[in-house]
Amino acid sequence: MERTLVIIKPDGVRRHLIGEIIQRFEKKGLAIAEMKFGTMTKELAEEHYHHLAGRSFFDELIDYMTSGPVVYLVLTGEDVIDIIRKMVGATKAVDAVSGTIRGDYALPGTENIIHASDSRDSATIEIARFFPPFDTKK
Repeated sequence: MERTLVIIKPDGVRRHLIGEIIQRFEKKGLAIAEMKFGTMTKELAEEHYHHLAGRSFFDELIDYMTSGPVVYLVLTGEDVIDIIRKMVGATKAVDAVSGTIRGDYALPGTENIIHASDSRDSATIEIARFFPPFDTKK
């Protein structure tokens, strides 16, 4: 069973789309393994998006990702990474087709509703970043 990370970004939370987005995943037969709600720190956002450092939109992206609460989800299922990437749609709202999450809800610009891991390697790293192992000795 494959696992992946999804983040419902601050605009998705602000626009009250959490339930709608989660419902789409559940209707597709995907399972929520873990979920939490919180505001991303600047340090965590910079770590998560380090591959975009130096790009003209980097500071705007970090400000956006730390502007309000997000929902972190670990979803599981057969081929979950590929399924979710198709459900999410293209990164840019203008390129996202109707019927995808971004095609239906993303607005032009930085605010594109949702993040989804793009590979097994990324999913492993991202899940560990946002869902560190629980320390039972504390």
